Amino acid sequence: MKTINLSKLKREKMLNTINEIKKSITDENTLNNLSLIENELTKKKFGLIWEEHEERVDKELETKIPTFKEIVSKEIMSVSTDKFNFLLEGDNLHSLYLLKKTHKNKIDLIIIDPPYNTGCKEFMYNDSYVDVEDGFRHSKWLSFMSKRLEMAKELLKDTGFIYINIDQNEFSQLKLLCDEIFGETNYVNEIIWQKLSASKSQSSYFSNLHEKILVYRKSSKARIKKVYSDVDINDKNYPYIEKETGRRYGSFDFTQNGQGEGKYFGDLFLEPPKGKHWIWTQDRINEGMKNNTIIFTKNGLPRVKRYLDNKKGKLIGDLWINNGVNPLSANDKERIGFDTQKPLSMIKRILDTMDNDITVLDFFAGSGTTAVGVLEKNIEDKGHRNFILCTNNENNICEKITYQRIKNVINGYGKYKSLKSNLKYYKCTYIPRINTEKENIHRNLLKNIKNLIQLENGIKIDDKKIKVYLDEEKLDEFASNKEEIDSCDKLYISSDILLTEREEKIFKDNNIKVYIIPEYYFDDEIMEVM
Repeated sequence: MKTINLSKLKREKMLNTINEIKKSITDENTLNNLSLIENELTKKKFGLIWEEHEERVDKELETKIPTFKEIVSKEIMSVSTDKFNFLLEGDNLHSLYLLKKTHKNKIDLIIIDPPYNTGCKEFMYNDSYVDVEDGFRHSKWLSFMSKRLEMAKELLKDTGFIYINIDQNEFSQLKLLCDEIFGETNYVNEIIWQKLSASKSQSSYFSNLHEKILVYRKSSKARIKKVYSDVDINDKNYPYIEKETGRRYGSFDFTQNGQGEGKYFGDLFLEPPKGKHWIWTQDRINEGMKNNTIIFTKNGLPRVKRYLDNKKGKLIGDLWINNGVNPLSANDKERIGFDTQKPLSMIKRILDTMDNDITVLDFFAGSGTTAVGVLEKNIEDKGHRNFILCTNNENNICEKITYQRIKNVINGYGKYKSLKSNLKYYKCTYIPRINTEKENIHRNLLKNIKNLIQLENGIKIDDKKIKVYLDEEKLDEFASNKEEIDSCDKLYISSDILLTEREEKIFKDNNIKVYIIPEYYFDDEIMEVM
C-alpha cells in the first residue's frame, strides 16, 4: 500500500505560497528573507536536528591562525631511538585544526572522554558553565561535539576506530550524531562498563552503576582484533609442570561417542575405547606423535597435551565488569584529582583491540590516562605505540596534572615504575590573519614549520642530525661545511628550494636523506591573503 507523506505535502504548499508572494515583491531585502525561509523548509527532515551555536574559539579562527610553540624546558627524552609523543596545550578545536595539517588520515585509534553535560558545572561553553536551566543545553553540547568529531573523522585512517565514553545524559544524541558523521554502517558496538563506584546522586530511582563506550570505525576496511579474557593460572585442568620448560599443561581426551576403527600411534596400533572413535585423522595423529603433543596415561591411553599459556580464555564481550575475568580491575582506583578519571585497565583493554604499532589520539586528555595506558602496554608486549594528547590548561590541568603525571611515569617517580619514552610539550599560540609589513603572514607561519615537522614525524630537530632549511643560500653554506655534513642524517627543505647537482651528489654520497616540507602545512592560509 502506497503511503502519503503529509509533511511533504504541507511543506510543498508553503513553498508554493512563498513563490507566489515573491512574484509581487521587488524589495531585495524582503526577497532575501523569503529565500532564507525556503532554505529552512528544505533542510534535512530526518535525523538529529538541533539549534546550532557558535563557539568563541570557532569564531577566533576567522581572525587568527593557530600555531604551536614548543615549551623546550618540558621536553622529556629517555630513549634516543624512539619516536616522540606529544602533549598539546590549548583548546582542542584549535589543536585539531593543526593536526589536520600533520595527521590527516594518519591516526589509528582515537579514545576520548568528553564532558557528559550533566548540568553540574562540568561542561563549559564560551567561558560559561552549562547548567540544567539552560534551554539550549543539548544544542550547545551537540554544536561543540559535532565540530570536533567531524575533524576527528578526517584524522582517522580508513582502518581506524574511535572509542567515545559517555553516560545517559547525552548517549542517545551522541549515537545519532555519530551515525551522521561516521555513517550508520560504521557503528561497531556499544560497550557497557561498570563504574568503580556507584553514583551518589539522589536524582534517580536507581543507583547508576555503569557508563558506556560508543565504538565507530572510519570505514569497512577497519578490523578489530579478537580479545580474550585472562586465564586463571591455577586452572585445575592444567595440573602438570613440564620439567624442561616449567610450563603448566594438562592432558585431554580426544575421543567422541560413536564406535570407530583403530589407528597407529607410532608403531603402536590402538583401538578406541568401546563406543568411541578417535576424532583425529591418522595424519594428524602422526604429526602429534612427531611433535610430542600426544602423551600416554599410565594405563596406556593416548591423550592430547595442551599448555595453559596457549589457552585463550573467553572472547571479551561488550559488558565490562569488575569480576576479575573481564578487563576492569576492581583495584584500579588511582585518582589524579579527577572524579571522572577512567580506569587504566579500561584504556589498556581498548588498546588490546588494535595492533601494537599505532598512533593514538586523545583530544579530551584530562589527567592523561590514555598516555599511561599506551606506555604500560608498550612495556607489556614490546609495542611501538605513540600518543598525542590535547587538553586545555584550565586550572593548570595541562601543566600541573597531565604533564606531571606523564613525566612521573616516564621517569619512575614515587609510586610509578619507569616506563621510558620521549615527550614534547606544545602550547597553542596564534598569529593574525592579516598581511602587513609588520605582520607578514608568510614570515610568521614559516617560523612554525619546524614544530609541525616534529609533530608529523615524531622527531626532534636538533640542528645537527636533523636540520631544516627554508633558504637556498643557507643550504648552500651547509653543503660546503664538511663538519656539519658529517654529523647530519636528515634534511627538511622548503619546496621553493631547487637542489643543485653538486648538492644532490654531496647529500647522496654522505647518506643524507632529503625531505621536501609539505606545502599543505599553511598553504590555504597564505593563499587567503595573497
